Amino acid sequence: MNKSSAGTANKAKKEGSAAAKSTIREWVESILIAFVLAMFIRTFFVQAFKIPTGSMRMTLIEGDAILVNKLIYGAKIPFTDIRLPAFAQPQRGDVIVFIFPQDTKKDFIKRIVGLPGETVEIRNGTIYINDFPVVDQKLSRQYYYNRGDYGDLGKKIRIPDDQFFVLGDNSASSQDSRYWGFVPRDNLLGKAMVIYWPPNRIRLVK
Repeated sequence: MNKSSAGTANKAKKEGSAAAKSTIREWVESILIAFVLAMFIRTFFVQAFKIPTGSMRMTLIEGDAILVNKLIYGAKIPFTDIRLPAFAQPQRGDVIVFIFPQDTKKDFIKRIVGLPGETVEIRNGTIYINDFPVVDQKLSRQYYYNRGDYGDLGKKIRIPDDQFFVLGDNSASSQDSRYWGFVPRDNLLGKAMVIYWPPNRIRLVK
């Protein structure tokens, strides 16, 4: 091989190596950008959760995969106590995902029953708020059992400021506010919006 041919071969090899490195760099950059965007969306906008138990039957059943709107109540900025402005306040009947007050490594999903400053009582399977029975169909269609320190028959509980009383729709099989008390506003992660998996379960969460 003459010098001219060898030089051409070396040049082509270098160009091929540079092209390969450029392609790898583009792939790495694309993956990093996609990862950053996914984490940004997960942190501030929407996060997927999977239902592990039957405590919310029949609204949500074991294995349902849901999307939770984290922006609606004001997403929390990681590693700070700062929240973004909320678009709405938590309402009675909302199905929420929150950090479990007794174990911050766990996330729970329940339905808001009582709001800050209200009194709540369970009587004959019915929720009473400020001594009046709740007529909202999301709550009145369930039968609630008198169980736990906060759910005993005849016990009227006042909900502290900036905290919420939450119950599972499957009252016979739900560890909820009846047993461990209240959910601080700061523990709220978001509102359950839609079941997206499995296909035969796709629907809005109501």
